[in-house]
Amino acid sequence: MPSTAKTYIVEHLDPELGPWSSLEYQAIATETVESGSMFCLSSISRSLKLPKELQNAPGVLIENRSVEEMYKLEKDRVCLLDPAAPSELHVEDAALFDVFLFGGILGDDPPRDRTAELRQKGFKGRRLGPVQMTTDTAARVTRLVIQQKVALDQISYVDYPELKIDEHESTEMPFRYVMDENGKPIMPKGMIDLIKSDSEKGFGDLF
Repeated sequence: MPSTAKTYIVEHLDPELGPWSSLEYQAIATETVESGSMFCLSSISRSLKLPKELQNAPGVLIENRSVEEMYKLEKDRVCLLDPAAPSELHVEDAALFDVFLFGGILGDDPPRDRTAELRQKGFKGRRLGPVQMTTDTAARVTRLVIQQKVALDQISYVDYPELKIDEHESTEMPFRYVMDENGKPIMPKGMIDLIKSDSEKGFGDLF
C-alpha cells in the first residue's frame, strides 16, 4: 500500500529564482512538512544562488537532478499537475501516486505552457480545474485532495482577488487561491508586502 506521506516536487524551469518564487517555495515547504510529507526543488543549477531564506527554510530538499533522473524507474508513481491533462485530480489518485510534480513557474501572467517540457517526458497528468493558480496554491490544493481527501469541487476558492495597494490604488491578482476561514485568499507570508512594494512592476518581474 502506498504511504499516506507524499513527495511534492517543483521542477524549477528558470535559470533564475525571483522573490515571488522564493516566497512561494518557502510556503510550500512549511505546509508540506506540517502535513507530514516532503518538498523538493529539482533541476536546481549548481550555479544558481538561492536566497538564504529559502536555503534555510525547514523542509526544503534542494536537488540538482531532474525529476526524470530521480524517478526513472518509478515514473508511473509520479503525477504531473498539468492544465492540459485529460482528467482532473481525484481523491482516489492518492492510491496511484507517491510523487506530485509541478512545473515552476505555474503562476505566469499571462500563463505560459511551462508544463509542456515535463509533459513530453511521459509523466501521467492530472489537472486542478480551469483557472490559473500560483505554484503554492496548486501544491496546497493537491495536498487537500490527496492527503485530506477533499474533492476539488468542495474546496473554497477566491478567484482574481483585488488587493488594496494604498487608499488610491488596488490591483487584481490574475489567479485562483484557496479561501481561508475569513474569506480571504491564502498567500505566502510576505507576498502581499512584496506585491505592494513592487506594484509599479509587472508580475513577470517578481517571479
